[in-house]
Amino acid sequence: MLSALIWVPFLGAALIGFFPGNKDASFSRSLALIIAGTVLVWTIFLGTQFDPSHAGMQFDEYLPWIEAIGFNYHLGIDGLSLPLVFLNSLLTVIAILTSSDSLPRHRFYFAMLLILSGGASGAFLAQDLLLFFLFYELELIPLYFLIAIWGGERRGYAAMKFLIYTLISGVLVIASFLGLIYLTGATTFDYQPLLGAALPISLQLILLAGLLLGFAIKIPIFPFHTWLPDAHVEASTPISVLLAGVLLKLGTYGLIRFGFGLFSLEAWRILAPWLATLAAISALYGASCAIAQQDMKKVVAYSSIAHMAYILLAAAAATRLSLLAAVCQMISHGLISALLFFLVGVVAKKTGSRDVNSLRGLLNPERGLPVIGSLMVLGVMASSGIPGMIGFIAEFLVFRGSFLIFPIQTLFCIVGTGLTAVYFLLVINRVFFGRLPETLAQLPKVQLGDRIPAVVLAVLIFILGVQPNLMVRWIEAETDSLIITQQSVIISNSTLITEKQSTER
Repeated sequence: MLSALIWVPFLGAALIGFFPGNKDASFSRSLALIIAGTVLVWTIFLGTQFDPSHAGMQFDEYLPWIEAIGFNYHLGIDGLSLPLVFLNSLLTVIAILTSSDSLPRHRFYFAMLLILSGGASGAFLAQDLLLFFLFYELELIPLYFLIAIWGGERRGYAAMKFLIYTLISGVLVIASFLGLIYLTGATTFDYQPLLGAALPISLQLILLAGLLLGFAIKIPIFPFHTWLPDAHVEASTPISVLLAGVLLKLGTYGLIRFGFGLFSLEAWRILAPWLATLAAISALYGASCAIAQQDMKKVVAYSSIAHMAYILLAAAAATRLSLLAAVCQMISHGLISALLFFLVGVVAKKTGSRDVNSLRGLLNPERGLPVIGSLMVLGVMASSGIPGMIGFIAEFLVFRGSFLIFPIQTLFCIVGTGLTAVYFLLVINRVFFGRLPETLAQLPKVQLGDRIPAVVLAVLIFILGVQPNLMVRWIEAETDSLIITQQSVIISNSTLITEKQSTER
């Protein structure tokens, strides 16, 4: 059941690439949309069969692969990965739906989109460390081509920068995984047997630091963030939607699943203050940079850096509420950032500009973009944490769960949330209010295809904000289980130490 989420997109990419005959871009997009839509429907079906009250992996798939090195094809899904798989499937459909019909090398483009989607799902589903790493690295290949071929003027520079940073991230992740396998004496890369592995705290800190650094680059966290604004600015709108909505979550997912899950709570708590401090710095830095930008897309890109930092803060606090909040913030950021990047792309397509200083009055009901402007206001409100939107409940849970552990860092992140309203209000005020200039008097009509994806995202943002339990109920059992497992390891280790001391006496 889970393999279909990976291999259907891969096989679909091969079908598009090698389909006989000289087909146009419209045919390729339609075929890719059918494949991605099928995966989305299958994901929804899996959700209906998933038991949210049960902690642990469901629909487990296991197949020995390379037994000589203990490498197995092992998949599973739980409350941590299911929401992210659904987000990936949904945003892939939106990315394909909003891609142009006049793309050059269209077969290659849609094949890369499907490979990107299948690779992300594989990373979220992998229960083998080496299998996770393969999917984690696989996504950089299609994303590199999607930026380098169909990006903006500086696409080559942005794609190469992304590639270098992601390769460094991968090296750090695999080095930590291999170190963990070697030092524990494990015979396989399977995730479950490594939980609670007994290692000296000094070795745990070295391995955990390498793993955290690798995932920090992917998230990205200051000062490892510089690849992200360039990648977003040069990438096309559908690719920015996937990059912000899904691919950055590979870093935060890995942080919780492998960083927090594989190492002891004692090791985590030693490094947690540093993580929380980096989160606070990243939140304030991203917000401050967003205020200074003139390109709407760069504003959203730096805002993304700031809001991803809240996930790091919640993970560092490592309470039952904060871990739940971290996953909720992943979903919240994925939906809101996808909406904002999509709307900025529509504005740029209709006006020919993303410059905050050259656009005015787009909320004009007769000659402007009133529907797009209204949806943009809604997205900005959600990102700013206005009650009734998913952004509010996710950030409230983050701050509530983290404050008792890291009060100073949490207060700085709350300031970052306040700055969100500042830079987005500047954008809204300059771009959408005021008198529409004569140069923008004859804007092209917004087609239904430019409205439907934004409306779908806006509806989800509103529904999950009003009824957050629709999201929380899928996640809570698994995040509680992570905390309980860590506490059980502490109790078990304490018992072993006590028994050893009694024996020695």
